[in-house]
Amino acid sequence: MREIFMPPKDHTNFDAEKTVADLSAWIRKQMHSVLKKRGAVVGISGGIDSSVVAALCARALEPKWVCGLALPERDSSPESLQLAENLAKQLEIDFDVEDISAGLEGMGAYRRRDEAVKRIFPHYHPGDAFKITLQSNPLHGDWLNVFRITMVDDAGREHSERLKLEDYLQIVAASNMKQRLRMTMLYYHAELRNYAVVGTGNKNEHGLGFFVKHGDGGADIKPINHLFKTQVYQLAEALDVPRSIIDRPPTTDTYPGEVTQEEFFFRLPFATMDAIWQEAEQGTAIEKISASLSLEPGTVRRVFDDLRQKQRATEYLRLPPLEFG
Repeated sequence: MREIFMPPKDHTNFDAEKTVADLSAWIRKQMHSVLKKRGAVVGISGGIDSSVVAALCARALEPKWVCGLALPERDSSPESLQLAENLAKQLEIDFDVEDISAGLEGMGAYRRRDEAVKRIFPHYHPGDAFKITLQSNPLHGDWLNVFRITMVDDAGREHSERLKLEDYLQIVAASNMKQRLRMTMLYYHAELRNYAVVGTGNKNEHGLGFFVKHGDGGADIKPINHLFKTQVYQLAEALDVPRSIIDRPPTTDTYPGEVTQEEFFFRLPFATMDAIWQEAEQGTAIEKISASLSLEPGTVRRVFDDLRQKQRATEYLRLPPLEFG
């Protein structure tokens, strides 16, 4: 499990200390000279990406000009809120909490999601733990990308079913209201202070489509959009992000049952994925990559194909609004 958090060895000359300095200067310049804003609002979730972005903003702008906003809802882990609060205290930034459960209830997010879950599991009751995962893994074979939903009963037993397309779409569409409502609240707090909203997405999320359009994909400035997850972890070390955050497995914190980002979407340890992706961008031959990572050439090719498939399937998320002419 630890491999998830370790940077790929000898596959990059990434200098975390220099990157921190460069990004801090860039944030400061963009905020004051381009956006003309006094400070930054960052949605902090207790995860590694938002923690690094908050720490960068505190360094770039001074802590008094940064607001960390926690946006929990009824399915959020209590640990996430505690980690976010601890981070804000360490950084000495303003910290606010906005529970968005009532807003989601008013929009019917939970009801619409639960309708689909109940079609699959008739005995499901709102609040029961469930999670959605991808079953395939390109390291282990050529399997289809199939989403499954897993219920956990009171005895801890798991019951899994393959998701039909209409059920999957309804669950995801309803759940995506969470990210879009969070962005609405972030902009309220930003406009209240004449601040800018700072995005927390990394290259893995942006490049492969693991974000919600006009939700967590929306922001005024995105300082780590070009960095791999493993590079973000290196920044976290350089910025003295708390170990409790660095050592925590990245989760979606979206469904009642806990599920990691790897289980839900990426399907690969970040160290392996990032190393292969970096080498692919440099045009390194598959045989050379497989030798350096001690993987079969066929395995590396499957990872290549999986990355390309995700990029193609989610290209629409990265497009600006289409305009006539």
